[in-house]
Amino acid sequence: MSSQFLPVFVQILVAIGFAAVSLSLSVLLGKSARTNKIKDSAYECGMLPIGDGAPRFSVKFYLVAMLFVIFDIEVVFMYPWAVQFRDLVAGGNAVPLVSMAGFAGVLAFAYVYALKKGALTWRN
Repeated sequence: MSSQFLPVFVQILVAIGFAAVSLSLSVLLGKSARTNKIKDSAYECGMLPIGDGAPRFSVKFYLVAMLFVIFDIEVVFMYPWAVQFRDLVAGGNAVPLVSMAGFAGVLAFAYVYALKKGALTWRN
């Protein structure tokens, strides 16, 4: 039985060895680099690193981003259903259609709620 796992053990040993050699070489070669004030300064896309590190963003930006992620995940759930829809309703079964209509209804309700709360308006 152990002969069946021999390739797995060899691959694990090769992975551990590769990681150890890579880290060792980076430590050895990384220490030999010459440092100076310019090389040690932060690189900010050509801008001088003066002032605050990151500008403050409005909460609306994060709210819109979260809504996008949520609605995008909902579409990911709809895609497999749409691919298999013909097979799901083959025998006159209406349950898949009704369940997706309920799912889309909840999604539409959430979208209308976000619009009513002003989550998608930038002018406030």
